[in-house]
Amino acid sequence: MRWQSLTHLNLGSNNLSGEIPESIGSLFSLKAFHLHNNSFSGGIPLSLNNCTFLGLIDFAENKLTGNIPSWIGESTHLMVIRLRSNEFFGDFPQQICRLSSLIILDLANNRLSGSIPRCLNNVSAMATIPSAIDDKFSTLKFSIYLGLQRSSLGYREDLILVVKGRKSTYTNILPLVRIVDLSCNNLSGGIPIEISSLFGLQSLNLSQNHLMGRIPENIGVMKYLESLDLSNNHLSGEIPQSITYLTFLSYLDLSYNNLSGRIPSSTQLQSFNPLDFIGNPELCGAPLLKNCTENEGPQGDENVEGSERSWFFIGAATGFIVGFWGVCGALLCKRAWRHAYFKFLNNTKDRVHVVMTALKWSWVCYHFRRYHMISLGCLRGCNQEGREERGGGES
Repeated sequence: MRWQSLTHLNLGSNNLSGEIPESIGSLFSLKAFHLHNNSFSGGIPLSLNNCTFLGLIDFAENKLTGNIPSWIGESTHLMVIRLRSNEFFGDFPQQICRLSSLIILDLANNRLSGSIPRCLNNVSAMATIPSAIDDKFSTLKFSIYLGLQRSSLGYREDLILVVKGRKSTYTNILPLVRIVDLSCNNLSGGIPIEISSLFGLQSLNLSQNHLMGRIPENIGVMKYLESLDLSNNHLSGEIPQSITYLTFLSYLDLSYNNLSGRIPSSTQLQSFNPLDFIGNPELCGAPLLKNCTENEGPQGDENVEGSERSWFFIGAATGFIVGFWGVCGALLCKRAWRHAYFKFLNNTKDRVHVVMTALKWSWVCYHFRRYHMISLGCLRGCNQEGREERGGGES
């Protein structure tokens, strides 16, 4: 090829096949390269590394195979990597973490394995709030001047992206989009907490992998997140309470995991479809029909209560031991205290005996007087009846 000044090459949506030629590396000025929706096979040619100004790679929906090349991390101008729906395999390339200008990473529907690298927080373009003023994407734009008419024909990049479960074409707002899509691979391990440092991310799709562990507790700091899909994994534990802070969230799918506990309460979460939470047998609360019992409250609260009870019993036992031996030790060591203590007990015993005896005699005297008064009353009544009978006989 002799087109060294070529900056944009779009061969997408054709019936092209075969391998990407090595000679493509001679296009030193290339900035955007589209080969999507074809039937290319083989791997990504090493010579493409010579295109040092490359800012966009769109090889989606082909039959490309092999490992994603490590040199891709040396292309510091890369802002878009779209390699979805191919046959790439091997570990997730750690070198992608070096791409500080990356705003779109779409590796979905391949056979990538290994874990999600913790260094993704180094992708600073995703860690900042999208702004039309800071438009690094402008380097991919160009205008064609039409000579004497003093007019120009502008060219803007466009991409077909899968967001919120559907395909959409992005053109004008493409510079403001921040997406990570690693769905439909063989990724394992946990979701690194560092991924929550990507504050500007708008769409995160990690579905249909083999991810385990808990959803990061601080996921709520990703306040610009509009779409979150973690479905069809092996995630466990509770849904973090901080997820209620995602006020822009309009698409959520946590189905078919091993999540448990109560779904956090917020107007937004309860408005989602129950199918977005289905397949988690231990999950309860709205919008699911399964109600939470008292025993199915948050495990974190149970742990706190259990810890408080443990410390209560430890404190009570410690206080009893200190108090018991503090008194008994003093009595054992001090003879005068011991004599005074037992003398006090004897005096107390005598006082109690006197009081109890007095109470007993008071009780006896009370009942004796009561019985005496009842008997006397009966005797007087009998005498009165006898006199009445005699008076009646005389008459």
